[in-house]
Amino acid sequence: MKIDILSLFPEMFTNIFNESIIKRAIDKKLVEINVVNFREFSKYNNNQVDDTPYGGGAGMVLMCEPIFEAVNSLKTKDSFVILLTPDGVKYNQKIAKDLVLKKHLIIICGHYEGFDERIRTLADMELSLGDFILTGGEIPAMAITDSIIRLIDGVITKESLASESFNDNLLDYPVYTKPRCYNNMEVPEVLLSGNHEKIDIWRNKERIKRTKEKRKDLLK
Repeated sequence: MKIDILSLFPEMFTNIFNESIIKRAIDKKLVEINVVNFREFSKYNNNQVDDTPYGGGAGMVLMCEPIFEAVNSLKTKDSFVILLTPDGVKYNQKIAKDLVLKKHLIIICGHYEGFDERIRTLADMELSLGDFILTGGEIPAMAITDSIIRLIDGVITKESLASESFNDNLLDYPVYTKPRCYNNMEVPEVLLSGNHEKIDIWRNKERIKRTKEKRKDLLK
């Protein structure tokens, strides 16, 4: 898989893509990530990519030309373009599982007051992390990229993925490790029994219980 991220602040991605699971996936050549500064596609001598909005109003608006030029320089027949915007579809695990099947993702990070409306015509999908506002699309791009990469075959074991939250619309079951007792809090006896059938039954019940308590909406 290849992921291209269009951003005005490529340095923000340096640390997160050079640590932990993402770095291992890159080193194993399971994914290729490129962060492109679309300021390089500006037609102005000062590399300007924003301007005041037609009709007046606060803030600066991203111009469409540098975004179009950047996307067109990267796009192939296998590309799937994602625009990050507060009014996009709310991102979830199902969307992550759909996106991991794509060969090439192009993710556009917005910034400033907003972006020229014509940029929407480039997108195959518009995504949002939730009903809140960030200063730009960089943090959502990091989160989405991370959630997709961990689903690529060979990045994480299939056993680990199978038991995660949101599979079957249920949250994950509680997990414990040493010590067996801490501050009078005991590890559930069933987990110490060695009876894997009973453990599986307990874990499934706990997933349902936790989902009912914390995320009833998932059970719909």
